[in-house]
Amino acid sequence: MGENEQLYVKEAFDTNWIAPLGPFVNRFEQTIGDYVSDTIHVEALSSGTAAIHLALELLGVSQGDEVVCQSFTFSASANPILYLGATPIFIDSEPHTWNMSPELLEKAILDRIDSGKKPKAINAVHLYGMPYMVKEIAEIANTYGIPIIEDSAEALGSTYNGAKCGSFGDIGILSFNGNKIITTSGGGALLTNDVNIKEKAIYLATQARDDAPHYQHSEVGYNYRMSNVLAGIGCGQMEVLDDRVNARRRNFDFYKKGLGHLSEIEFLEEPNGFFSNRWLSCI
Repeated sequence: MGENEQLYVKEAFDTNWIAPLGPFVNRFEQTIGDYVSDTIHVEALSSGTAAIHLALELLGVSQGDEVVCQSFTFSASANPILYLGATPIFIDSEPHTWNMSPELLEKAILDRIDSGKKPKAINAVHLYGMPYMVKEIAEIANTYGIPIIEDSAEALGSTYNGAKCGSFGDIGILSFNGNKIITTSGGGALLTNDVNIKEKAIYLATQARDDAPHYQHSEVGYNYRMSNVLAGIGCGQMEVLDDRVNARRRNFDFYKKGLGHLSEIEFLEEPNGFFSNRWLSCI
């Protein structure tokens, strides 16, 4: 924790803003948006997994569909696909970033199209904070008209050619779980350039309650919004994000200096134009 998280939580209590809405939720969303890109709209949620679930639903994924997913990732990247009754199509990694291989991605898409099952979405992951091959993956997605969910759960603070991770996909997601580069204890966010997608996400994340004077629900919704208390923690954490990234990168340099001379060990290096927050130091 930094210096201000407890002050903001106290303010939330003192002003009685405890519910999953309030000034710190608005401020946290605005701060994330300002950090990632001035065109990004942000919705703070209860977890990164919830963000992936909403992203899939917003892209029209449903029972019987197929979604391309990175094989080398945490299970939360794939589980929401199953929530919706869809099938994950796993793609193995390339050796430069350890993320989804563009070559194998295109091969899999062509195979599924030949089988009459064009994938509804691609869930690409910046694993361990290392950006995936953004340009190559985007070109393939555009060629076949498949939207990208950019799983940036581990990559807040990472960049590709100077642009922040979370700004590249049709929908981006972040995680603020207790082990991430910054935390709200538990939490996540959905990021999009489309304000209509954000408004639909807010609707679904607040139980899909219709605009009526009584309880009325035309769709199935979820209880996925972040509380104002946790958002207060997040506001304090955003103030120290760059310090956290620098600390993680110093950890990586420490390990490389101490172990880099060993021929049996190879580090995950940054390709040209890639900047990793080094959420985990990997060998």
